[in-house]
Amino acid sequence: MSENLLFAFGITVFAGLCTGIGSLIVFLSKELNTRFLTLSLGFSAGVMIYVSFVEIFGKARTALSASHGDKTGYMLTVIAFFAGIALIALIDNLIPSYENPHEVNLAQKIEECSKEQKNKLMRMGLFSALAIGIHNFPEGLATFMSGLSNPTLGISIAVAVAIHNIPEGVAVSAPIFYATKSRKKAFVLSFLSGLAEPLGALIGYFILRSVFNDTTFGVTFAAVAGIMVYISLDELLPTAEEYGEHHIAIAGLVAGMVVMAISLLLFA
Repeated sequence: MSENLLFAFGITVFAGLCTGIGSLIVFLSKELNTRFLTLSLGFSAGVMIYVSFVEIFGKARTALSASHGDKTGYMLTVIAFFAGIALIALIDNLIPSYENPHEVNLAQKIEECSKEQKNKLMRMGLFSALAIGIHNFPEGLATFMSGLSNPTLGISIAVAVAIHNIPEGVAVSAPIFYATKSRKKAFVLSFLSGLAEPLGALIGYFILRSVFNDTTFGVTFAAVAGIMVYISLDELLPTAEEYGEHHIAIAGLVAGMVVMAISLLLFA
């Protein structure tokens, strides 16, 4: 059990700290490869959507049906799934749209703020870090719970989350870097926003472990599926469309589903 915990926590840390890669991209390249970013975001969405409906939702229903019977178990799974969507949507709506890195194109934000004082640009970067940190809490729990249940599934989800954390790192580090010209400050703040994922995993685990049974596992897993579907539809795909061509985003989405399907078949 301790090995499973360390593994699940390790992949959650890996996914969270990939925000740092976004910072490095800002520092090392003059412009982003938007076509590759679009493909990657679409791929990440495909992995998350497929695994949520095909694998995670099914595991949640099985666990809840074992405790409450087929009909009630299925009903509880559906309720928990939409509760997960409602939770992440509430978090999203509590953050003002201008300060939410998922609501406004990064290039547009930088262009708009370049005409104003640098402290406004710095403030935008700090709010982006806070917003991303809040979003990363449930993502960390999703990655951790998946790794705890099934290592292969956990790795797939960790990679998908890691890919979508890269542009989040860009959203934090770019405005701070342009405001301060300090690579260190931009990288540290981006790095800290990524730490919210392992923190979310730890808090979720310590809250749930004393009451961990088929019911709590099923409800949590169904909610995680809802969270990941919402993130894919509300954040990943719109951002992919924003940065590149529609067909590239869809190609990435399908490719993510195919890769996830093959990995589940190979390790079934």
